[in-house]
Amino acid sequence: MHPLRRLACSRWSFLLNIRAPSVKTFSHKSQKRQFNTSSSHMTIMPAWVIDRYGSNSVLRYTKNAAFPIINYPNEVIIQVHAAGLNPIDVSMRGGYGAASMAMKRDPLNVKQSGSEFPLILGRDVSGVIMECGLDVAPVYFKEGDEVWAAIPPWKQGSLAEFVVLSANEVSKKPKCLSHTEAAAIPYVAATAWSALVNTGGLTMDNCAKKRILILGGSGGVRTFSIQMLKAWGAHVTVTCSQNAERLVRGLGADHVVDYTAGPVEGPLRALEKFDLVLDNVGGATESWALGLLKPWCGAKYVTLVTPFLQNTDRLGVADGMLQTGVTVAAKALKHLTKGVHYRWGMFAPNGLALDDISEMVDAGKICAVVEAEFSFSQVPQAMLKVEKGHARGKTVVTVP
Repeated sequence: MHPLRRLACSRWSFLLNIRAPSVKTFSHKSQKRQFNTSSSHMTIMPAWVIDRYGSNSVLRYTKNAAFPIINYPNEVIIQVHAAGLNPIDVSMRGGYGAASMAMKRDPLNVKQSGSEFPLILGRDVSGVIMECGLDVAPVYFKEGDEVWAAIPPWKQGSLAEFVVLSANEVSKKPKCLSHTEAAAIPYVAATAWSALVNTGGLTMDNCAKKRILILGGSGGVRTFSIQMLKAWGAHVTVTCSQNAERLVRGLGADHVVDYTAGPVEGPLRALEKFDLVLDNVGGATESWALGLLKPWCGAKYVTLVTPFLQNTDRLGVADGMLQTGVTVAAKALKHLTKGVHYRWGMFAPNGLALDDISEMVDAGKICAVVEAEFSFSQVPQAMLKVEKGHARGKTVVTVP
């Protein structure tokens, strides 16, 4: 087995070996391990929280948020230096996905409704490890390591001084990036990786000369996807507004179609057909976008705009999942008869993917695209910035 593959496999087997809740002191015969970090003695911390779902007015700053604790031996506590905001934060602030997230947090439904509050938003984090669980080997992480991570939506977020995560969700931060720059990448990178690699089947080895279409090319997921695909040798076509064309071309896009000049369907049909379409737009796009794929060649249409969370919010978890399964199966079968594959892409935390991405960043193949930077006291303004849309990169909050 290749040494790197062996290391990756050993990391997964080690980090997923959860045996018992972690404690601060571990004794076995004559051996004793203690954590001496200052975080071990803290019980509260500053954070921005919401106590109910709603508009931006529900955001509340507090100095008395509960300090995160290590519950499992494969977890780490990270001191937050910078937090990246995403459209999912705005959606979650309004209650989007609440039913599914509640099921994920409490599968047995033993807690009361609303137990997620006070809820901390923020899906990206860049910071420093302050404490490690007993099963986190120093060869992977140790106190003082600079790390970054994409935080799953069902966990407390990064708009706080500290956050706790599983070690398999965390990766070493690229050495060439500041914490502010690093906080612009993890969530969009994990989402793009899930869509293009896990769902789309693309890899560094098979991507060369493939024709990829990205619908909606100037937001966080799209700007990252362009860079990763170009680093792997693909030909990338992007749709975006005219004032974003310079940005996406600077990131490596080979061909740009301006959607403000009129419907993009016509100009795209005039081009050579594609091996994969990544759809960030949704809606009526599905009615014509699959016709842009090469038929009977294994071409895939992957959309990030899915009704899964809407279905569970509207119908409840069980009926929502049933409705979702019926919908995706019907669409996949319909388009399979036309020689193309229909797929849904969704975010998945992935520390190993961030390891690869960190190497690409340090090699100069991917750069951070930060559109706006806000201080920790300006979180409401930062959320409003994200809520307005039409992003040309990421919005990042620095945490003192």
